[in-house]
Amino acid sequence: MNNNIIVAKQSKKVSKVRSFSFKKIGQVLLLVFLSVWAFIQLYPLIWLFLFSFKDNGEIFGGNIMGLPHHWLISNYITALTSGNVMVYFFNSVLVTGLTIIISSVLIASASYGIVRMKWKLSKPVLLIFLMGMMIPINATLLPLFIILQKVKLFNTYFALIIPYVAFALPMGIFILTSFMISIPIELEEAACIDGCNVYQIFYRIIVPIVRPALATIAIFTYLSSWNELMFANTFINDDVKKTLTVGIMSLSGQYSTNWGPIGAGLVIATVPTLIIYALLSEQVQQSLVAGAVKG
Repeated sequence: MNNNIIVAKQSKKVSKVRSFSFKKIGQVLLLVFLSVWAFIQLYPLIWLFLFSFKDNGEIFGGNIMGLPHHWLISNYITALTSGNVMVYFFNSVLVTGLTIIISSVLIASASYGIVRMKWKLSKPVLLIFLMGMMIPINATLLPLFIILQKVKLFNTYFALIIPYVAFALPMGIFILTSFMISIPIELEEAACIDGCNVYQIFYRIIVPIVRPALATIAIFTYLSSWNELMFANTFINDDVKKTLTVGIMSLSGQYSTNWGPIGAGLVIATVPTLIIYALLSEQVQQSLVAGAVKG
């Protein structure tokens, strides 16, 4: 009897050791897989960074993937000076910043009016906004070109800001209305009892709650505005007002191109995106988790 108990205890210990070893091996394999996947995702950024320090001889001479033989900081100097990248960078920051601010205010106000205000046309208006997601951006190029010329906004910053804001509204309202529906109306009723008016309820109660969703919308708006090329290349002809995407494209020559400064310009254009996502990633995660829990 005692021998059977001892054997049973030993078998349990062996099974625990085996399960622990299998679990440990699984964790190691998962860590290796995630590390390899992270390297695959990050390598294009690493390659772009190395590319920006090379000259045409290295790029076309078989050293496209390796480390630069000579780290050419002059590529960045060329991009910032003769390439006017800083001017283009400022234009992109101005256009994108105003687009995010204006679209965020309009999206938050429209979403609150659609979800919380009781009026007959709330659902049709929401449907009209959502139908904007079905309009291809390429199909609006010619009509916008004609309209902007007639209202004398062609070749101005507003020639980009207005279309960017218009195309940011449908997706933003879709996200924010879905988020606002899940907010308990008792919060607003309690604030109303305490003496808050509609504007105070909106800015003191609703806006802080929907801040993660607004951060998500801001990132989407930033990416679509910062990387946009077609409108920026069509509606802006003045070199002083060109955005970064158009400015980097103009660095390529008609007969020959020095690719090092172009790589430096692309690095300068990529860094703000990484910084903004790093700053707002927590807000985006909160938005996704809140949406999952409330949904």
